[in-house]
Amino acid sequence: MTENKWKNQSICVTGATGLVGAWLVDRLIGEGARVVVLIRDEVMDSALKFSGNIEKVNRVHGGLEDIKLLERIFVDYDVEHLFHLAAQTIVGVANGSPVSTFETNIRGTWNILEAARVYGKLKSIVVASSDKAYGNQPSPYDESTPLAGKYPYDVSKSCTDLIAQSYAVSFDLPIGITRSGNIYGGGDFNYSRIIPGSIQMILEGKDPIIRSDGSHLRDYLYVQDVVDGYLAIAEAIREGKCNGEAFNFGHKEPVSVLEIVNLLIKVSGRKGLKPDVRGKSKAAREIDAQWLATDKAQRLLGWTPKISLEDGLRATFTWYENYFLSTTKNAPKIQFARV
Repeated sequence: MTENKWKNQSICVTGATGLVGAWLVDRLIGEGARVVVLIRDEVMDSALKFSGNIEKVNRVHGGLEDIKLLERIFVDYDVEHLFHLAAQTIVGVANGSPVSTFETNIRGTWNILEAARVYGKLKSIVVASSDKAYGNQPSPYDESTPLAGKYPYDVSKSCTDLIAQSYAVSFDLPIGITRSGNIYGGGDFNYSRIIPGSIQMILEGKDPIIRSDGSHLRDYLYVQDVVDGYLAIAEAIREGKCNGEAFNFGHKEPVSVLEIVNLLIKVSGRKGLKPDVRGKSKAAREIDAQWLATDKAQRLLGWTPKISLEDGLRATFTWYENYFLSTTKNAPKIQFARV
């Protein structure tokens, strides 16, 4: 990707304290963009903070439920491009608190798109959906597969996706939609997820725990490849291409939870550890197998994943190793090292 395509562009990112958001902001800053981020809460653990990038962006504090605030951000910062990543992303939280998940993921999406419609000056809008929007159907999914979420998180992403499509078709907003597999990388502080949770245990010298039977198949994608995909969509849209289109991003090679944990142990170099498989059956409300067909992204965007699973996991392990060292020593700010 050519450098500095985003130089001096005014870009709004929601969800900037999350995994993908923090890496996206880092890339945009590196390319000379002027970035404004919407932050609902002061997050203690955030890659945006640890990298020092939080001091390099304009910060607006507030939530997606405040549509007047969203309109003000666009006007005050003369925003040209929007990346809407903010969401409640934890499946367990969604199952326990569906209404708050629907408020953030569904209402938050229509609020920011309505603010964008009223503003009327955006050149590109990228909305983060998910492979979970497809629900439980035979894999691999391509972009023509119906959106059919059943459980709260999946439904929230199906709705997010459809609302974005509606605004693109009904109001000609320049929108592209991303549907990614399981995204991983340094800066994910939800240790209930298999990759950061396993890394934490390995660094403590403990056998990483698998709560299920380890057989679930998922499509794992390194965050650096995801950011490439988001920017590729935005570039296509601002050039007048692919408006209203959704794109799958994944590796097309499903991997089991057990395989992921074994590979993490391998790249860690720690001897004598093994997965501690606790589940005798598959976890409730978990889809058995999900992976994505990505031919459309390759054909229309020229996007393919560049980072192998092993290389991505090795980089991720190193990131957390440095992070945990930095919490006990006066270490320099953690950087977003590229693979």
